[in-house]
Amino acid sequence: MKIDLHIHTTYSDGVLNPEAIVDTALDCDLNVIALTDHDNVLSYDVATKYVKDNNLNLEIIPGVEINTIYKGYEVHILGYFMDKDNSQFIDLINFQQKARIEQTHQIIDLLAKKQGIRIKFEDIQKLVAPRGSIGRPHIARAITSAGGTANVLEAYAKFINNNSDVYVERKTVSPHDAVEIIAEANGIPVFAHPIDVDIADDLTCELVNCGLRGIEAYHRKHSPAAVEHFSTLAEKYGIIVTGGSDFHAPSLNHGTILMGKNFVPDWIYDKLILEKKKIELA
Repeated sequence: MKIDLHIHTTYSDGVLNPEAIVDTALDCDLNVIALTDHDNVLSYDVATKYVKDNNLNLEIIPGVEINTIYKGYEVHILGYFMDKDNSQFIDLINFQQKARIEQTHQIIDLLAKKQGIRIKFEDIQKLVAPRGSIGRPHIARAITSAGGTANVLEAYAKFINNNSDVYVERKTVSPHDAVEIIAEANGIPVFAHPIDVDIADDLTCELVNCGLRGIEAYHRKHSPAAVEHFSTLAEKYGIIVTGGSDFHAPSLNHGTILMGKNFVPDWIYDKLILEKKKIELA
């Protein structure tokens, strides 16, 4: 069995729509995928309908990636198998989406006032699927399209960073709240790519106390040593490990990687399903 439990679509900062993700997954001989768009779960229904309508042999796990900021760190919390109709989970998604829109409007205003770069909210909104999550890549693309920079990389360097006078940090829930809400929605909360967070070891301990049930040990950024470290950390706290490519685009540009390319052992799927059954029986 070949699995990839971390994939993004056009409903956040991925470049392929859910249907194309399904086709790509099948081309990569994947058996199980999880769609984990930032702060929304809209791609799941689209992808599962496409699989059903075309009688395709691919299992899709419902997922999400909640973006949070904690002590100056970007901390991402993956969720699997949540009850998407849970009221607290809906409130979480709505809060995150509102914060994304507010941040975007504030950056647009600052770009016009301080840099003379004029873009419309609609110019950014059209770069993401309807009701999808607007983010930094979309803002950077809109700046470039408006002639503010020569390319997206320059837009990031000049404007999409905390040192820029036009950048506004997004408001988010805490990682602790994200874990608790996903758990309350009968989902499996997982610490995503912990290598990005210098305080990951201590934070894992805190999040376990809030209901964390997994850590993403297998990730394209993780060296074999990092995989071993985070697997050991998971064993210490009695939580599962997960893994995925964190797929955004079918190329190696800008740090992306081909779907399913990084090794994820198939027993991870079995552990994830077992964890879900434990939640259902609790």
